[in-house]
Amino acid sequence: MNATVLALATAAALTVAGTAAAAPKTAAPTEARNVVLVHGGFVDGSGWKRVYDRLAKDGYRVTVAQNPTTSLADDVAVVKRAIAQQDGPVVLVGHSYGGVVISEAGTDPKVERLVYIAAFAPDAGESVQTLIANPAPGAPVPPILPPRDGFLFLDPAKFAASFAADVSAGEARFMADSQVPWGVEALAGKVAVPAWKSKPSWYLVASDDRMIPPAAQRQMAKRAGASVVEAKGSHAIYVSQPDAVAKLIEQAAQGKK
Repeated sequence: MNATVLALATAAALTVAGTAAAAPKTAAPTEARNVVLVHGGFVDGSGWKRVYDRLAKDGYRVTVAQNPTTSLADDVAVVKRAIAQQDGPVVLVGHSYGGVVISEAGTDPKVERLVYIAAFAPDAGESVQTLIANPAPGAPVPPILPPRDGFLFLDPAKFAASFAADVSAGEARFMADSQVPWGVEALAGKVAVPAWKSKPSWYLVASDDRMIPPAAQRQMAKRAGASVVEAKGSHAIYVSQPDAVAKLIEQAAQGKK
């Protein structure tokens, strides 16, 4: 749909005045050295720390956007400010609801590539609310509590099992007890023009995810024409499997499909 097409160089036996000429080669994609990381609902940007460390060590300029998860418009505005700070092409990375944010913010001309980490990848007119409206039979149901003052929380007692099953017990407990309220307006925020329709994308499917079913992740990734890899991990795979996450981000930065 929007995948980068890399032409393989071929030798053409063209005889012109007794000489042979070779077909021109397509230039390799340039590497994007700026990475902007966007977190999802119920958490803040601190969960990216291990991924940040690996990317920074490899020479990337990494920015973690602290989007408030109050509404899609507010979150996109924060991410666009982070994009504006970059000095060159950007790889925009989103986890979970962060995938909605990067789908909307990623049309910014500085953004060259998109990376979805166990994330929603909505089409035009879709939101998290519409994407989760009709779960498949037998799919796990996230333990989202009834809204309070327009904000959502996960049941702390069920947080680890649903969100962070492969994170240490102590860290999962901290994540549960430090939840960031997720706005109902953010849940309902609809994407206008999804960036994946015009930008190449990569997708990491978390095969043990109990928040966004892996089958739904695969379906969204296929629809987006993303380059897909899978790793065994929970919804918090960006915390528990930072090597796999950083590897895919660097692959995207280098334009490798």
